[in-house]
Amino acid sequence: MTTGRRSLLGFLSAVGMSDLGTRMSFLAVPWFVLTLTGSTVDMGVMAFAASAPYVAAQALGGPLIDTWGAWRVSVATDILATVFMGAVPMLDALHLLSLTGLGTLLAAAGIVRGLGDSARKVMVPGIGEGAGLALERSSGLFDGVSRGAALVGLPIAGVLVTWISAINVLTVDAGTFLASALLVGLLVSRHVEPPVTARQPGREESYLTAMRTGLRYLRDDSLLLSIAIMVLITNFIDQANSTVLLPLWAHNIVHSAVALGLVGGGFGAGAIAGNVLMTWLGPRVPRRLAFGVGYFLAGAPRYIALALGALLSPVLAVFIVGGLGAGGINPILGAVEYERVPRPLQARVLGALGAVAWVGIPFGSLAGGVVVSRIGLTATLWFGAVLYGLTTLMPFVFPVWRGMERRTDMMGPAVPRHPV
Repeated sequence: MTTGRRSLLGFLSAVGMSDLGTRMSFLAVPWFVLTLTGSTVDMGVMAFAASAPYVAAQALGGPLIDTWGAWRVSVATDILATVFMGAVPMLDALHLLSLTGLGTLLAAAGIVRGLGDSARKVMVPGIGEGAGLALERSSGLFDGVSRGAALVGLPIAGVLVTWISAINVLTVDAGTFLASALLVGLLVSRHVEPPVTARQPGREESYLTAMRTGLRYLRDDSLLLSIAIMVLITNFIDQANSTVLLPLWAHNIVHSAVALGLVGGGFGAGAIAGNVLMTWLGPRVPRRLAFGVGYFLAGAPRYIALALGALLSPVLAVFIVGGLGAGGINPILGAVEYERVPRPLQARVLGALGAVAWVGIPFGSLAGGVVVSRIGLTATLWFGAVLYGLTTLMPFVFPVWRGMERRTDMMGPAVPRHPV
């Protein structure tokens, strides 16, 4: 096996293991908090504790990844995530775990996960080049493995929550981070890292200068900024759904953690099918049309189904179709982002873009818990459906989205528009 193929296999396996555990904890943590306190507000607070530091790490981590290297950051952060997530069930077994302690450990894990995910994202073009893959296909494989982790992780978590309890599922989560660290450390070549200008002799720059460079590039690229704003809004809604609305629907309407896992797994199954289709067809189809249609299918219909559905089967069917639409989104977004940002700037620019896109997530968790407590689950779901539907019409309304179509300079501008 060539070095490029070995790196591709090791990298995708590491992403799959890390995302598998993370997906399981998405179900286990809110379920644990709900059974412990019975409070939707506490569910939102714990989700905020995990997601706000994650967003902050993405916003602030680009220059650090430039300095330390994406490969090293990926390995080190997975090891730290193992420690932080493993401490949760350990302290619970010793009867030393409080909500404050849980929130602190989730926040620490969020910081290192944010850095690690940013590091792995900027390794994707190098991984694809080493294996001889087009951008749509390397980006599609990266997203597809994550989708696969959702497909497997959520149903397994639903069963394990019933079998071994929600808190013990976090022990499995810790093990997946350790496996990810070993896979990258042993199989992935360090040459997949993007070139790091900040470490070149005579070209040193301060942390704040590097941050400003990334934010300025994002501000000046209207398409990238529009993408960030659109994903910000939908992430805000989806975070409320995944951490509050969907667990409440499963807990209060169908009364089953297994149902929660099946719905999440159904969405993941559809997303894998959509991902495979877009990874294959990506270099041949109009990007804007495929992206806009897929995003719309992935959004509002799911919230309408939850608002109307007291039975599992119709909700599951809608989630599968929504997943099919969602599966084609990230391969297109990844290709567009990698094309428009020069490799030496990708850690800081894509980190800034990710931070804007993710900034709504912590507040989505809080808003979900508070709004449901005020107006009820059904009204909150209808509000989410309307807002999501309007947001996903943006690519068909604003001309800037025409810039999604394929560029001739496939790896971005030959000369960065800002000095590095």
